[in-house]
Amino acid sequence: MEHTDDSEPLKVTFSGPAKYFTDAAPIGNGRLGAMVWGGVASELLQLNEDTLWTGIPGNYTNPNVIVALAEVRKLVDDGEYADASAAAVYMLGNPSEVYQLLGDLKLDFDDLHLTYAEETYSRELDLNAATVRVGYSVGNVQFSREYFSSYPDQVIVMKISASKSGYLSFTVSLDSQLHHHSYVKGSNQIIMEGACPGKRIPPEANDNAPKGIQFCAILDLKISDDIGMINVLDDKTLKVEGSDWAILQLVAASSFNGPLVDPSESKKDPTADAVRVLKTIRNLSYTELYARHLSDYQNLFQRVSLKLKKSSSSNSATGFASPKTGEPSSVTCPYNKGSSNGRISTADRIRSFAIDEDPSFLELLFHFGRYLLISCSRPGTQVSNLQGIWNKDIAPIWDCAPHLNINLQMNYWPCLPCNLADCQEPLFDFLSSLSINGSKTAEVNYEARGWVVHHQTDIWAKSSTIPGKVKYAIWPMGGAWLCTHLWEHYMYTMDKDFLENKAYPLLEGCATWLLDWLIEGCDGYLETNPSTSPEHNFIAPDGRPASVSYSTTMDIMIITEVLSAVVAAAEVLGYTDSNLVDKVKKAQTRLRPIKIGMDGSIMEWSLDFEDPEVHHRHLSHLFGLFPGHTMTLEGTPDLCTAAKKSLYKRGVDGPGWSTTWKVALWAHLHDSEHAYGMIKHLITLVDPDHEVSFHGGLYSNLFAAHPPFQIDANFGFIAAVAEMLVQSTVKDLFLLPALPRDKWGSGRVKGLKARGGVTVDICWSDGELHEVDVWSEDRNSLQKLHYKGTSVKVDIASRRIYTFNGQLRLLKTSSL
Repeated sequence: MEHTDDSEPLKVTFSGPAKYFTDAAPIGNGRLGAMVWGGVASELLQLNEDTLWTGIPGNYTNPNVIVALAEVRKLVDDGEYADASAAAVYMLGNPSEVYQLLGDLKLDFDDLHLTYAEETYSRELDLNAATVRVGYSVGNVQFSREYFSSYPDQVIVMKISASKSGYLSFTVSLDSQLHHHSYVKGSNQIIMEGACPGKRIPPEANDNAPKGIQFCAILDLKISDDIGMINVLDDKTLKVEGSDWAILQLVAASSFNGPLVDPSESKKDPTADAVRVLKTIRNLSYTELYARHLSDYQNLFQRVSLKLKKSSSSNSATGFASPKTGEPSSVTCPYNKGSSNGRISTADRIRSFAIDEDPSFLELLFHFGRYLLISCSRPGTQVSNLQGIWNKDIAPIWDCAPHLNINLQMNYWPCLPCNLADCQEPLFDFLSSLSINGSKTAEVNYEARGWVVHHQTDIWAKSSTIPGKVKYAIWPMGGAWLCTHLWEHYMYTMDKDFLENKAYPLLEGCATWLLDWLIEGCDGYLETNPSTSPEHNFIAPDGRPASVSYSTTMDIMIITEVLSAVVAAAEVLGYTDSNLVDKVKKAQTRLRPIKIGMDGSIMEWSLDFEDPEVHHRHLSHLFGLFPGHTMTLEGTPDLCTAAKKSLYKRGVDGPGWSTTWKVALWAHLHDSEHAYGMIKHLITLVDPDHEVSFHGGLYSNLFAAHPPFQIDANFGFIAAVAEMLVQSTVKDLFLLPALPRDKWGSGRVKGLKARGGVTVDICWSDGELHEVDVWSEDRNSLQKLHYKGTSVKVDIASRRIYTFNGQLRLLKTSSL
């Protein structure tokens, strides 16, 4: 899809060098990341490589769990929920391992830079180019820097230049908080080799830890040929003197060879691998490296565009471009582009949003999330963790570990609707590894078939519980929730090969586990016991706090989704006569229905327990509304009314990810006012010096806050905006279901994906649908379009564009 030329520059801008990690600008290629601080006298790049974790493959089995399980189940059956919660402690396991940082690349410039003119300073992250730029003047000399992380060439590249010949001088060094040693090779390379701790340990004990994953980083330095020189200062520092420009290339590799291979047995040589990468690019100029980076990145980033505007007036009409040619259609889209924001910093735009509600800022935040997703999850990389790939600590909060009771899933919510299915590939690779370890956990811990994964995992595909509090650690639904992404991928892509070879075997194993996990309750329903609602307590009938009961609403909703996916997938693949499908269909009829409580809200637990924290950050009992499908306005209106009551009870406060989940939930109730209200609640500037726990917001670089920084809300925001504009089933396409018409009166979105294998472009004006293009490159199952109570049947042939007007009348068809 091509862009029209009326887009404002998509840039995150800064008024000065970074003071905090969350003021720095992120770059990444899925595997290699850096935070660019943009200092003048001293520049810092905090480096990450996505396979650097503590530990080695673990044993995720414990035969004692099955004994504790029997006791917990008996206590639950007896109604002793507080005692069951206490007894469940004996089902807990070992902690996960911890994501590590690679190190720091530091540049120190000569004293000349101490007197730079502050008014000339600029720093920006160009989202359309995935490039950070820094500029400033010292006297009559302009200095500029450019940074990007290339996926095709697996290298971080930096170019530094001065406008006057011979004025560029600096030192450059590599360092790390991990155990390492550095040395200079030749006259222009610094090599840093080291190891992650072989087990989870306190930071102060790092020097005495057994070695785990080995790593190597190599910095290669080039300067102008005709002027300047490079000198060696010490074993980790080079000095450039009197050059015109310098190009720095950083590559890195590790000995990690998959979650099932002990690093001590790995055949990978990180130094040799890093040297090999440098050799492959040694004949490429900076211009060639940049062009290759740009082509690769924009192939993903430019698939989707979004323009929003409050005003319904139009000074210059813009043609609604076709997806391939860029030629305007016969109907003109009355969208008026906005004015430039000039040099206003992004932090100032966050501050002013409460007053001006500038929709172009939301465009920026939407595209920033897409940029982050492309930059931290690509084919062949690890899954995006709690901070994507950007981490400055060897003991990061929450270990940067993937959490499976919302956070990892939210990281991947936008992949399909926002046309980045490629970026979801690491999730499915990881899920395959989880299923291997999870089958051992299921067999030993629960004497069950299939595979199971709990609430927190790591690079070693940990499948068992962690220590801590029962209310979050006893939750064996993590793998099942992840399995819903498999079926979603098929529904969006209609890729039968994926369904047969990747998705169905994993779904089959998960469903087998679920069938063994379900036990018959006293009232004839199949129950889960023990069961928790993620991270939330209740007040038991005896007045004591508890977290363990049976058949929480989220358990049943997730199980319903997985079992339904198995039946539907089997039908597509012709497996309907299988023994598993028969058992699944019988189990489906015996699952406990979703219930409405005395106050009219969705019951979170199987009994109408008192909730001691009605504003709890998790919305687990609303899973069936989004991202699930068990509650819909068309099919279960009473449940949707109760879901609305539940959202009112939860309120507006919470961490960033909770806020964006609420946006999506309100969107699925087609309540644009509340959906937009939650967006507005998210857009507050967080002061790193005065962070308030669980209050969300944005940092100056647009990272979302839990606080502290946690990337899931950035991804949840993109997904939620997409849900406000397009919702779908495999047969139905709902247009602008939660459009805030007074806030986004005119606009367009191009390139969104919908279930059923279709792509959608929408243009609207004065709050009403103006025109929509729908097409499919391959097979699709779309049957109906819906808009504001109007529905029309459609028959969409592949590789044809179908253009409809605001009344859903077909205007024309054209070739893709």
